[in-house]
Amino acid sequence: MKNIFKSLALATVALVSFSNSSFAQATATASASANIITPISIVKTVDMNFGNVAVSATIAGTAVLAPAGTRTTGGAGGVTLPATTGTVAAASFTVSGQGGYTYAITLPTSCTITDGSTHNMTVDNFTSSPSATGTLSAGGTETLNVGATLNVGAGQASGLYTNATGVPVTVNYN
Repeated sequence: MKNIFKSLALATVALVSFSNSSFAQATATASASANIITPISIVKTVDMNFGNVAVSATIAGTAVLAPAGTRTTGGAGGVTLPATTGTVAAASFTVSGQGGYTYAITLPTSCTITDGSTHNMTVDNFTSSPSATGTLSAGGTETLNVGATLNVGAGQASGLYTNATGVPVTVNYN
């Protein structure tokens, strides 16, 4: 019987000592927070227009429209730019978002413009100002201008050429 009481006493001491070790833990808390910024957006303000372009009957050529809205020929012949320029304009967009933030600019590779019949031309080599990355003003806006190269075929049919799907320009926060 003494052995049973000894065993019970040792078991009780062991349980008490194990229960004391459970008080050796500590807890801390952290708060959670988030800062929601103004979403980035882009709105077209001016459509791209190469203006009046004259073409050779036998030689293809290019017209290059800079983001500043000026145009030149590609230098390979085939295209001339008449004194009566027509409407010449680089595409222009207003980018809006969180003031002071930078953003990446993604331009299309190419697009096709058509006279609504079977005649097409390719527009490619898109460039922008700012180039590749822009920075929003403290007020959260910036103007983004886009130019490109118009590839004109030899003897290209006359007429107004347009792009029904538009020219997609994408911006994303860095």
